Amino acid sequence: MTEEVLEKYELVVGLEIHAQLSTKTKIFSSDPASFGAEPNKHTSIISVGLPGTLPKVNRKVVAYAVKMGLATNCTINRNNRFDRKNYFYADLPKGYQITQDELPVCKSGHVSVTLKDRSEKLIRINRIHMEEDAGKSMHDKDDSCSLIDLNRAGVPLIEIVSEPDIRSAEEAAAYFTEIRKLVRYLDICDGNMEEGSMRCDANISVRLKGDTAFGQRCEVKNLNSIRNLQRAVIYEFRRQVEVIEKGGKIEQNTLNFDAATGVTSVLRSKEMAYDYRYFPEPDLPSLQLSEEWIESVRRELPQLPEQRITRYTNELGLTHYDAYLLTSERSFADYFEELVSHTRSYKTAANWMTGPVQSYLNESGKDITGFGLKPKALSEIINLIEEGKISHTAAAQQLFPALLARPEGSVAKLVEELNLLIDTAGDELEGFIDEVLNKYPDKVKEYHKGKKGVLGLFMGEVMKISKGKIDPKTANQLVINKLESLK
Repeated sequence: MTEEVLEKYELVVGLEIHAQLSTKTKIFSSDPASFGAEPNKHTSIISVGLPGTLPKVNRKVVAYAVKMGLATNCTINRNNRFDRKNYFYADLPKGYQITQDELPVCKSGHVSVTLKDRSEKLIRINRIHMEEDAGKSMHDKDDSCSLIDLNRAGVPLIEIVSEPDIRSAEEAAAYFTEIRKLVRYLDICDGNMEEGSMRCDANISVRLKGDTAFGQRCEVKNLNSIRNLQRAVIYEFRRQVEVIEKGGKIEQNTLNFDAATGVTSVLRSKEMAYDYRYFPEPDLPSLQLSEEWIESVRRELPQLPEQRITRYTNELGLTHYDAYLLTSERSFADYFEELVSHTRSYKTAANWMTGPVQSYLNESGKDITGFGLKPKALSEIINLIEEGKISHTAAAQQLFPALLARPEGSVAKLVEELNLLIDTAGDELEGFIDEVLNKYPDKVKEYHKGKKGVLGLFMGEVMKISKGKIDPKTANQLVINKLESLK
């Protein structure tokens, strides 16, 4: 497909994101819900739905679902219920799943996402509902048969269903990232996609630009990374356009995405709602949520990314982009909060967090919880720079690495030990400037002819000779003054 052909079509995507909730027990039983146990150790007669057993709702699951609804601007259904969704898989021992159909716990919400060009887009949420997870089929453990691990059966899930508002792979990735950020901020899901704590189904269709009717959609199941979501969306867009351009029709199928090849393939014909024969779960009463209880859940909410972004831009004077980067993870934002409690140089603090600190974390494979330097120590570096006592270059290239190696060390003592204090003696600085200008007489002539860019060369040489122990602003002005005096 040429880009010219692809440009005729519009991509339409809606996502169904499943998040395993971080409760100690399962949604309808007291079986442990933790990850990593030996196969079939976290099961019971309730998990497998033996006759005569009765489920009981885990109160914390409901609270976590309501938290997510409040965080995504949803309406909370004070009267909601569970339903049976009837289908058979080998890893669904009851032959049905307890979920929510007509009366989900949350509906009609939205989130805002920030794209690479720093624009924002609002993506609507149709619903959030609670349900139980199925077990896990393993096809690579035995040569002659598949094995079933039912530890995951009954683990609590919330499913966040978006409206079909997504128009690119980038938007899909940004939305998935935002939902993952929120569940981690709320501490209701660890967001670990490798362990299956979060996964996504993508409903993908295409239509000619300008059309208002939706095209026939295909659902790509169980995407467990943001990169694979993007790859699946891009591949499926091109595949569907090619089918249509060749005169074919899109079949409404459920698809698998092969991460090794980057290609989708048909798993089964897409089931419709009536195929599942939904009906109200007879063993569970409807849930009646009082306004007082919902408000008690609301009071437990932390300050969310959007609220922090607003405060950082309005009160601290940061750009929206800087605020967005700082709030990418709750622990990262918490560190910044403590940092700015020790310094009023908010912009410099933000630059250090998104610059040297983030670079160190990326290179070392750590997150901020594994960062050894306390916010108070980092604030001391920032304050020394702002007071003109050390240069930014010396702080970043010498003091910061030294403190990372000795995080409990005294900042003041290290500055003295490394001999980083800026020398304010004007005579010595003027000597450095004279040395540099005498070294480059031709460049001095170029400056006098109007080529002001050579000033950077002079400053670089002065900083090198002084080993960063001078104030760049003062040095820059003195270099200019000296050049003007030589005319």
